[in-house]
Amino acid sequence: MARIVRWTALTAAAVLLAAGCGGGSSDDGEGGEESSGQRSSATASPSGTSGTSGSTADPLPSSLTSQQLDWGRCEATADSPAPGGDWQCATLRAPLDWAKPDGKTIGLGLIRAAATGDDRIGSLLVNFGGPGGSGVSTLPSYESTFSALGERYDLVSWDPRGVAASEGVRCRGDKEIQAAEDIDVTPDTAAEETAYLQDAADFAKGCEQDAGELMAHVSTTDTARDMDLMRQVLGDAKLHYFGISYGTELGGVYAHLFPRNVGRLILDAVVDPTVGTVGHAENQTRGFQRALDNYLKSTGQDPEEGSQEIADLLDRIDADPLPTSSGRELTQTLAITGIVLPLYSQSSWPTLTSALAAAEDGDGSELLALADGYNERDPSGHYGTTTHSQRVISCLDDKERPTAAEAKKLLPRFEEISPVFGDFLGWDTAGFCHDWPVPGQHETPEVSAPGAAPILVVGTTGDPATPYEGARKMADELGRGVGVMLTWEGEGHGAYGNGNDCVDSTVNAYLLDGNVPEDGKVCS
Repeated sequence: MARIVRWTALTAAAVLLAAGCGGGSSDDGEGGEESSGQRSSATASPSGTSGTSGSTADPLPSSLTSQQLDWGRCEATADSPAPGGDWQCATLRAPLDWAKPDGKTIGLGLIRAAATGDDRIGSLLVNFGGPGGSGVSTLPSYESTFSALGERYDLVSWDPRGVAASEGVRCRGDKEIQAAEDIDVTPDTAAEETAYLQDAADFAKGCEQDAGELMAHVSTTDTARDMDLMRQVLGDAKLHYFGISYGTELGGVYAHLFPRNVGRLILDAVVDPTVGTVGHAENQTRGFQRALDNYLKSTGQDPEEGSQEIADLLDRIDADPLPTSSGRELTQTLAITGIVLPLYSQSSWPTLTSALAAAEDGDGSELLALADGYNERDPSGHYGTTTHSQRVISCLDDKERPTAAEAKKLLPRFEEISPVFGDFLGWDTAGFCHDWPVPGQHETPEVSAPGAAPILVVGTTGDPATPYEGARKMADELGRGVGVMLTWEGEGHGAYGNGNDCVDSTVNAYLLDGNVPEDGKVCS
């Protein structure tokens, strides 16, 4: 099933199709190709003397903290080609279970480009969101965006545990994924509701079968602890970090766990840390509708009338899917997904105009192409696994799991917020983690970070996936003197690199020179 709710598929449409590379030189860094069975790649970590883990002072084996990364040529994978240029890949060993740091380990795939200048600050760790997005395949596509930062930082990203080259989870095969696109995710009848929930349960079983014991160890907290291990192995006294979308929650959790290890942290396109499953769904319903309203205004349409026309189109597609040039049909689910993707970036709004016009004329080809981009489907019918990893991470994190009956009670409120996205996101609260085999860990993440260095929090007023209001809440939750708010009065998901000189110069001054802007600064 396609999914919009939570944070985002990645940070922009182009990122979903970005070129990248596979795991590093260690034989355990690969993942995601197994079709079934328990994970067998976790191996016993060699014994060693104790180290320290951030501010917790918990002992870690020196075999972890003193490991030497064997940086080498990045290899191509089934989902992405190898990058050119000076990119290098390696594999970091991390505990499968952080409660047993001297037990089994897993391999985490890393990628880096060494600083190009002489005045090196250290490493800048980057997470692009999801959860479930591959940093290994995404970072090379940001080479020009991060060019100024890359002069003084080693640019480093990674595939978080359960993602791609880091024991990546694949919950079902390509044929099963395509077949599931026919499932109505806004069920109108008892039969459709049964099919929707059964498909969700089947997906959960597939995840459990593929992930095995890893299923209980892919939480945001686990990954935050991985980050501090990376900091130590990379040789940095403090963690410098750029988190986008879900990466902002990850950065907040890291700051809470290791406040004394916080260096220069940027949180851009910020997840609201004060709400759970239903709150996030409601936030995104409001955020996507706001972005759609702004899009409609830009085309000279009345937002209320334009939204109702799109809702009516979706109703017609629900009853009678549209033909496409590929021979596949455009279902309502795929149509909604195709509408969502261009809202992530204002530069893609003309694409949405063309796709909607074609759909009104009875041709679903353009919306299907957009949906395929979101779902990482290539022309051969092979699908990526970002949404698989997203699910195992999110469902391990979140305790709040509404039932179908509870979701149906939410629908009037969601539909009032958005006639286009309300049903879809309301039903998703019940379907996403339905019949999930492991319990969630928390209602909301803990991100308070007393004593941490100032953290720059960047919110965009027209952000569809992580609405602007969440940025102020993140800054407040981090704590007085820690969370520093920067606002961009603009459109799209993520502010840095979107063409606003004020935003880019403020972020660069913070990361490169340590200049903390005044809290509440506004760029327009």
